[in-house]
Amino acid sequence: MLNISHNTLNKKVDLSKYSAIQKVFHKRHYKYFNRFLKIFAVTVIIILFLPWTQNVKGKGFITTLKPNQRPQTIQSPIPGKIEKWYVKEGDFVKKGDTILFISEIKNEYFDPNLVKRTGQQIKAKSMAVTSYENKIQALENQTKALINERSLKLQQAKNKLLQTKLKAQSDSIDLEAAKTNISIAKRQYERVAQLEKEGLKSLTDVETKRLKLQETQAKLISHKNKLLTSNNAIINAQVEINRVQAAYTDKVSKSQSDKFTAQSNQFNAEAQVTKLENSYTNYEMRNAMHYIRAPQNGFINKTLRTGLGETFKEGERLVNIMPSEYDLAVETFIKPIDIPLLHIGEQVRVQFDGWPAIVFSGWPNASYGTYGGKIVAIETFISENGKYRVLIAPDPDAQKWPKIHVGSGATTIALLEDVSIWFELWRQLNSFPPNYYQPDTKTTKPKKK
Repeated sequence: MLNISHNTLNKKVDLSKYSAIQKVFHKRHYKYFNRFLKIFAVTVIIILFLPWTQNVKGKGFITTLKPNQRPQTIQSPIPGKIEKWYVKEGDFVKKGDTILFISEIKNEYFDPNLVKRTGQQIKAKSMAVTSYENKIQALENQTKALINERSLKLQQAKNKLLQTKLKAQSDSIDLEAAKTNISIAKRQYERVAQLEKEGLKSLTDVETKRLKLQETQAKLISHKNKLLTSNNAIINAQVEINRVQAAYTDKVSKSQSDKFTAQSNQFNAEAQVTKLENSYTNYEMRNAMHYIRAPQNGFINKTLRTGLGETFKEGERLVNIMPSEYDLAVETFIKPIDIPLLHIGEQVRVQFDGWPAIVFSGWPNASYGTYGGKIVAIETFISENGKYRVLIAPDPDAQKWPKIHVGSGATTIALLEDVSIWFELWRQLNSFPPNYYQPDTKTTKPKKK
């Protein structure tokens, strides 16, 4: 048993007389076994030269082709407190249906009549804007009236100036006439005085001429005084013109200043009205946000917030909803070494988890239970799992995909070149990638006529 002894047992005991030994060591069994080995060797050699389709396998899951068809969570843009639920998990909702009602938790929005009061403020400010517009119009009318009155006053002052100038001219002529009269009076007096000395005129005539000379001198002084008065009146008329110009310029400037102040107040009131209207719209939209509504048709998968009276912040997830209408696609992940072999538009075979399938990796035509697909997108940056994400859509020329839920698992097989099995075994043993190739994108040029 342990073969410690040097005595060989098979030389001393004849085993051929036992029936079991006769069956085992019969020459007929050697013949059958050798024949089997030969057939097996020939079969293996033939199999090694059979065609094998190289492929790139990936593991992924069912998703949707468009982003708006994928499961989504509904968030509230404002913080609040849950007051009432209108749905339960598994319910079907249409776009716009109310899911839950929330209330405010910020004290500046507690007033239930906040929108109404803001509307009243807008109305009051709008009336203030109208009042300022009327005031501006009144000030414009006042300015026009002052300008017209200034024009009339200036015309009146100019007419008075003209009158004083004409009167001064008349006084100047009277002064010249008085000067002429006094010259005549002097000559007459001197002549009468000479005649009186000669005894030809009486003393009474001399005194009469002297009196007339004195009267003429008095008139001359009077006319000089009148001329000075007229010149003074001209100066006063010019001063009056300047005074009227300055006075009405001050009044017009004050009226225009009041108008500009009213315009400034009007613009300020309009800005406040615009701000209040903005607040009014925001309050209305915020009130509408108290009702969380479904963004599209779908099913309520899961309520992420439960109960009544629970508070939450803005942006927190409340409900998970799955759209009811979607286009299926497969999201698979490929190793970086195989990503250069894949191109958009290439055919892929898909095996869905839970669906019976018989898959021969290298013979896709002999496989059963797989479905055709085409690559529609290849991610250009590696994912967190160290692989590249590839999106596959159903092949319209292949069998229609079954009705399957989003999120189910799937195995993808991207078909590459056809090679011999021995080459594929050699590649697998050496961990080489499949043959690098580029898809045939050449198109035949139309013949020129």
